[in-house]
Amino acid sequence: MSEEEGGAKIVLEGPKELLDRIVEALKEVYDPEIPVNVYDLGLIYEVRVEGPREKPRIKVKMSLTAIGCPVSVALPAYVEDAIREAVPEAEDVEVEVVFDPPWTPERVTPEGRELLKTIYGYDVVEQWKRAAQQQYGG
Repeated sequence: MSEEEGGAKIVLEGPKELLDRIVEALKEVYDPEIPVNVYDLGLIYEVRVEGPREKPRIKVKMSLTAIGCPVSVALPAYVEDAIREAVPEAEDVEVEVVFDPPWTPERVTPEGRELLKTIYGYDVVEQWKRAAQQQYGG
């Protein structure tokens, strides 16, 4: 199963009940520099739940807003901790940070986009698209 959230495709594989708990937990983890949770910010690329429900193994692929992100070690640890708390029966939780494809504001979910509009007073995603078009053409 995958969800289309804004311009992002988020791969969610496993039992729905566990995935729902994991997604809710991810929505409680925030990048300290941006007041939007990691799920709605589009930093989560994949969540896979494998093995038996009694002792699932959870694998997450996520990205960061930039390669040199100052929370590059802390943020994945926060994600792991949140999932372990939400799914205490998990045998293993693995969080992998990936940069392919690179994160862009187009990955922000509609909920995250609305929150950013409220906070900053303008559409951050549209602003980014316009700037990218001006810089790279298209």
